[in-house]
Amino acid sequence: MQSEDTPKGFALGLTAYFLWGFLPLYMKAVAHIPAVEIIAHRVIWSIPVAAAVLVWLGRTADLKAALRSPRTIGMAAMTAALISVNWGIYVWSIASGHALEAALGYYINPLFSVFLGAVLLGEKLRPAQWAAIGLAAAAVLVLTVENGRIPYVGLSLTLTWGIYAYLKKSLPVGPNQGFLLEVLMLAPPALAYILWLAAEGTGHFMVGVPSDTWLILGLGLVTAGPLMIYGNAAKLLRLSTIGVMQYIAPTMIMLIAVFLFDEPFGHARAIAFPMIWAALALYTWSMLRARRG
Repeated sequence: MQSEDTPKGFALGLTAYFLWGFLPLYMKAVAHIPAVEIIAHRVIWSIPVAAAVLVWLGRTADLKAALRSPRTIGMAAMTAALISVNWGIYVWSIASGHALEAALGYYINPLFSVFLGAVLLGEKLRPAQWAAIGLAAAAVLVLTVENGRIPYVGLSLTLTWGIYAYLKKSLPVGPNQGFLLEVLMLAPPALAYILWLAAEGTGHFMVGVPSDTWLILGLGLVTAGPLMIYGNAAKLLRLSTIGVMQYIAPTMIMLIAVFLFDEPFGHARAIAFPMIWAALALYTWSMLRARRG
């Protein structure tokens, strides 16, 4: 485990989280394209980007070994299914005016990961961590009572990404190789869907507005790029540093949703979001204190 932060790791980490923070702007630009079509193209155009990175790193042998392991294939199928559902919810949330709920989901995610560690792995949590989880749960309750419905978009993003991250830790292959394996497994149905859209004349790739084609081609870069950058940053940063930096993206998503997408913040969110920020501050303080100890 990395014991000290490096300038390179810090720069890579900031780059990854800022790219994820700006991603809603890109997704808003393709909001007129159905979410399922966007996901299919994210899969297909991520393959050349992820493959190029593996070739550059000289780690293709690891991928070949993974492809020969039924256990790895089975686990990758589960993570691939989860990440595709997560992408679908995220793309739909931006296009349909629920970016604030997406931000909520990514704020809650680190606390959900801690909860999963306690429930599934038997990890002992400090009182401050339990208090942080309780505070986040109370914030979700406030939103549910005030709005008359569960914030299903945010919770769905939290659940799918949290379980994906949990299973990903058990995947016996590196993060870059694992990502390429996932998109390769998703490629056949994605390609079949794109070809079906082309045959029906309802697709957006190389049809109509040229900018749509360029935006679709760019989906691979905006999908695989930040993930690959983050994978390299994680090796050069302390876990506590990564824990604090992960709040950058949802904060940017929230600001973009309010000030650029004109999504209403409302009274319930004015109560719930500060509760979640307080929970994250409590969790971060507990994590940093434990590290010093």
